[in-house]
Amino acid sequence: MSQQGYVATPPYSQAQPGIGGYPSGFGSASSQPLYGHYGGSPQMFAPPQQGVLKQVASVGSPVSVMPPPPGPNQFSLGNQYNGFSAAGTQPQRFLPTIAVGGQPPLSPYGQPLPTTYQNSAPPLSAQQLTNQMGAMQISGYGPGAMQGSQLPPSLAAQPSFPPPASQSMAHPPMPPGSHAPQMTLSSPTIGPPTMGTMPPGPPVGMQSGFPGPNPVNAGFQQPPGQVPPHGFPQQPGSFGGQMTGPQPGFPGAFPGGTAQMAGPHQKKLDPDSIPSITQVIEDDKVRRGGQTYTTNTRGQVPPLVTTDCLVQDQGNASPRFIRCTTYTFPCTADLAKQCHVPLAAVMRPLATVPQNETPLYLVNHGETGPIRCNRCKAYMCPLMQFIDGGRRYQCSFCSCVNEVPPFYFQHLDHVGRRLDYYERPELSLGSYEFIATLDYCKNNRPANPPAFIFMIDVSYSNIKSGLVKLICEELKTLLDKLPREEQAEKSVIKVGFVTYNKILHFYNVKSNLAQPQMLVVSDVSEMFVPLLDGFLVDFQESQSVINNLLDQIPEMFADTNESETVFAPVIQAGMEALKAAECSGKLFIFQSSIPTAEAPGKLKNRDDRKLVNTEKEKTLFQPQKGVYESLTKECVANSCCVDLFLFPNQFVDVATLGDIPMHTGGALYKYSNFQIQSDGDHFLSDLRKDVEKKIGFDAIMRIRTSTGFRATDFFGAIYMNNTTDVEMAAVDCDKAVTVEFKHDDKLNEDTGALMQCALLYTTVGGQRRLRIHNLGLNCSSQLADLYKSCETDALINFFAKTAYRAMLNQPLKTVREILVNQTAHMLACYRKHCASPSSASQLILPDAMKIFPVYMNCLMKSYPLVGNPDISIDERAYQRQLVISMDVADSQAFFYPRLIPVHNIDVNSDVMPSAVRCSEERLSEGGIFLLENGKHMFLWLGLASPPEAIQSIFNVPSFAHINTEATTLLELDNPYSKKIRSIIDEIHRQRPHSMKLMIVKQKDKPEMIFRQFLVEDKSLYGGASYMDFLCYVHKEIRQLLT
Repeated sequence: MSQQGYVATPPYSQAQPGIGGYPSGFGSASSQPLYGHYGGSPQMFAPPQQGVLKQVASVGSPVSVMPPPPGPNQFSLGNQYNGFSAAGTQPQRFLPTIAVGGQPPLSPYGQPLPTTYQNSAPPLSAQQLTNQMGAMQISGYGPGAMQGSQLPPSLAAQPSFPPPASQSMAHPPMPPGSHAPQMTLSSPTIGPPTMGTMPPGPPVGMQSGFPGPNPVNAGFQQPPGQVPPHGFPQQPGSFGGQMTGPQPGFPGAFPGGTAQMAGPHQKKLDPDSIPSITQVIEDDKVRRGGQTYTTNTRGQVPPLVTTDCLVQDQGNASPRFIRCTTYTFPCTADLAKQCHVPLAAVMRPLATVPQNETPLYLVNHGETGPIRCNRCKAYMCPLMQFIDGGRRYQCSFCSCVNEVPPFYFQHLDHVGRRLDYYERPELSLGSYEFIATLDYCKNNRPANPPAFIFMIDVSYSNIKSGLVKLICEELKTLLDKLPREEQAEKSVIKVGFVTYNKILHFYNVKSNLAQPQMLVVSDVSEMFVPLLDGFLVDFQESQSVINNLLDQIPEMFADTNESETVFAPVIQAGMEALKAAECSGKLFIFQSSIPTAEAPGKLKNRDDRKLVNTEKEKTLFQPQKGVYESLTKECVANSCCVDLFLFPNQFVDVATLGDIPMHTGGALYKYSNFQIQSDGDHFLSDLRKDVEKKIGFDAIMRIRTSTGFRATDFFGAIYMNNTTDVEMAAVDCDKAVTVEFKHDDKLNEDTGALMQCALLYTTVGGQRRLRIHNLGLNCSSQLADLYKSCETDALINFFAKTAYRAMLNQPLKTVREILVNQTAHMLACYRKHCASPSSASQLILPDAMKIFPVYMNCLMKSYPLVGNPDISIDERAYQRQLVISMDVADSQAFFYPRLIPVHNIDVNSDVMPSAVRCSEERLSEGGIFLLENGKHMFLWLGLASPPEAIQSIFNVPSFAHINTEATTLLELDNPYSKKIRSIIDEIHRQRPHSMKLMIVKQKDKPEMIFRQFLVEDKSLYGGASYMDFLCYVHKEIRQLLT
């Protein structure tokens, strides 16, 4: 098997100030090492040669690289219990590599790598570089020749020669089976700068080209007695501890000097030559789309979240429920620290199972309840091993040997498997449910059916906008669609209604009343529920009274002038009502403004944009303390979930108001400057999805793991009272919890790493259940195996959540530095330990992580992490809270939007058109493109869009006649219109939130909003292009390896 090498030239061989919109990211030299110190021997850098400029890229003929022989079996499936197949091992992937021109690196921030990596390569001569140019080929990302790069004929015509021996790097011995084919970037030099441009700044840590001593570079071992360089002492961990070393000016994202200078004109790499997310997605669809993915093999990597396939449960949980950052854990904590790849799983316990897959089986063991290990309390699962003729079983999690209860006894067959193996879901499937006994219920009493309470802000702005009338009209039909148990004729969920401004109005809607009754609570400082009987009712029984009430509410408050509202007392009232009814439930709160009325929870306006890019910026995202903190705790204790719909015209303090939904398993929706004509359908669509979706209440989740590692941290719409129990007042089918694992002992390659997620919850029918998900991962002492089985989409989900949590306690500058640093460490470790020897100027990426830098750059450019005063604090806080509970599919789309050309679609095809790279270069004047990221949707029209397409979509004769105020497309009876609308409908079906369609014409002012989502380009608010970020990361990697 041969693979083509990837060879192109680093455009940046010296640090560039101001690259990619990060003003100081690539700036002039800092006199101090940047990330504190590891205490290494100082290394001296010679001043850069003056007049030598950056270098350009080139492509040449392909080069074949033979893969190494396969290494020993690292998957060790032989000893799997109860029917896991030992066959079906993932084939080894030989990892293509990518190379980008090199620069001296920054020191890392966390644990030092154990050894120093010497770079013995002397400087390359122009002739050597020219020779290298001949053997260049872009691996699978586009045409062989770079578009738009104009190489001198003398370079382009060079024959292909192997690189000189002097260019190779000194490498330590390679582990068996770990070499990877290479993709390379090499560098010819170009002439001096033209007049008026400044030469590029030297690499960070180097002086400019003037006489004088050079600063030392932070190395890896400090000689005894030497004073460490300026910076904080080294700290373990990433977001938990202090950041090492202060950074000079970092308004954008990358560390560097404070100057912003214009570098000389660059000849860039062809964008097609660097790894593409859309290409990776399409390749996976071609390879695995439409196939059946069976889960009988431990540690296999599932298809990407963007690939549609059929999942067949054969002993491990479906990737719809659990996805991991890597499916091969390192055997020791030292290996884990060395590679810096986080060990984490993203769990969505109530994920929707498609109709063409088998729903989860429900197991009922009667009054005895589920079978559990006596020591660790793990539930019976396919991982347990039966011994002693079936009379006992050994727990795979803690190795305890347990007696099998007499009613559960069954004989074993000739391979030690129970004869009823296929008859019992808990023995043969990765996911299933148990009916819980009274022991699992509060106060040992059966749970009551839950309740939904609709709490409508009837202050002036909501009445004036028409929102109150809109909500009331919608509820008349929506309440017929409340979630119910499968096969149940109707929902047993009770409903109640409250309206409020400065005071609260409760409504008695008992079925035997002719008219609803209003009860007013004006003393909001001592909140109580003025009625029990008649407040929470069955909708079917009280439908006429409820409809009567919904007709009256807009009229009752039509003439209100009250503009002030309360908020905390509203939640308190709903929670007290659920507590009095002894049931769990959800509050749907429709709030228009910041609560400024005199009452508990009154908030002050703290929209201070002067704090952006200062040490105090983090305080803008911290919820205001006091009432809301204790209220959150009470809500969780009483299983009261809060869903909040915000309709602000100005600052509402989303960071505080959204904190209760985030900790009670609720959802947050925001419609700024709400207009009923443009936002009404968008809001109603969200409301319908929110009311109708699958949900569980009063939930507690516990993660159990086999010996050697344990769950240490949890991220999501959750509440943690202790270190192990994940509490959620409610959990729905869209919510995911990201769990980080750490070693507490060595892991064994034979037994692997096993985890069990157990969720105890109450169904919408009031039944208490346990949902169990089991997953077995491989373990290896070879880092190459870990990198081969990484999942980039899960990694970025984890990094986003850790960064968004860290920004509450650390300056954004520090958080961004850590992200870059972590990226560099992960890729440097791969280069050092897993890649075959190659030139120092090459950037080598593991195949499974080749698009990780794109995602990381998108995360760093996301609103929460960009310190720009032009972005509202509320919008940044809102996006931060959204991402915290996202699953892998939603975070993938959120950070890398889907850009779909729709001007050339096949109207007869049922297949979703392929997306293109999210960059302005992919747009064309004659094109029409649809962009979506799960929160926003745009239809972009080029100036020369085909008139027939415009006629088909908008029913107008030309581009000039298009109405960009419209938020939906006309339902026209032609194939093109039907096809585009079906694509939009399919996208809405895939996403948990609805999206308002924004129609954007090329060169119109609103196009600036659209361009913010072209994430491979430089950001308007500060942020590098993908190309510049990749070059910067390569510089970091080279420094770590030097």
